[in-house]
Amino acid sequence: MQADLRDPRSVRAALDGADAVVNAVSLYVESRDATYQAIHVDCAGQLARAAAEADLHHLVHISGIGADARSTSAYVRARGEGEEVVRADLPGATILRPSVMFGPDDAFLTTLIGLVQRLPVVPLFGDGSTRLQPVHVDDVAAAVAIVMTAADAPAPTYELGGPEVLSYRALLEHVMHHVGRRRPFLPVPFPVWEALAAACRLLPNPPLTEGQVALMRQDNVADPRLPGLGALEIDSAPIEAELRRRMARP
Repeated sequence: MQADLRDPRSVRAALDGADAVVNAVSLYVESRDATYQAIHVDCAGQLARAAAEADLHHLVHISGIGADARSTSAYVRARGEGEEVVRADLPGATILRPSVMFGPDDAFLTTLIGLVQRLPVVPLFGDGSTRLQPVHVDDVAAAVAIVMTAADAPAPTYELGGPEVLSYRALLEHVMHHVGRRRPFLPVPFPVWEALAAACRLLPNPPLTEGQVALMRQDNVADPRLPGLGALEIDSAPIEAELRRRMARP
């Protein structure tokens, strides 16, 4: 079944006969045909309304830690507004906010490994002290499955982080250890990153976005006041295991 969130008819067709729905659609780079507002807010709300009309009360909306409707970042603000719209249109929906995800063929670890292997000096976001709690994509998928099939009503919101909280600098040091390379760090102030992200908007496939820079300005760590993987009885995978697996590949 193929569907496009921007096409209400295809969405309704996809929901016909379904028991539950997961919105895993995300947009990191805006274009004339797709904006943060359109995808993260308008389309998310349309899907929630379509699910309500189809009497589907199991809707899982995948957002992200740090989503904030009051953020000055257009990307982060749209993620937060999308949560609010989904909750308004389908109060029983479940919001999952994962930290930065890693796994096979990801855009996170793959990028960090490439930086360490190619660059003589590795740039840091600020001084590299931003804390991250990377979570394996399989653990997020398991959380989705558990929430969708739970006999009891799940919590309204979960924040999903892995077993380790690492500063960005420490994470890069782990990558260097497994890759077998040592590189000096270059702290880069956030205003410089923001200027680079603005310049990258002119490229067809920007390697850096304003949303990524905004998220790196604050810790990306699960709120201990909200339920997480532990509440779902998921034994989360450490990022070290993924690094070892990658380095062991021929």
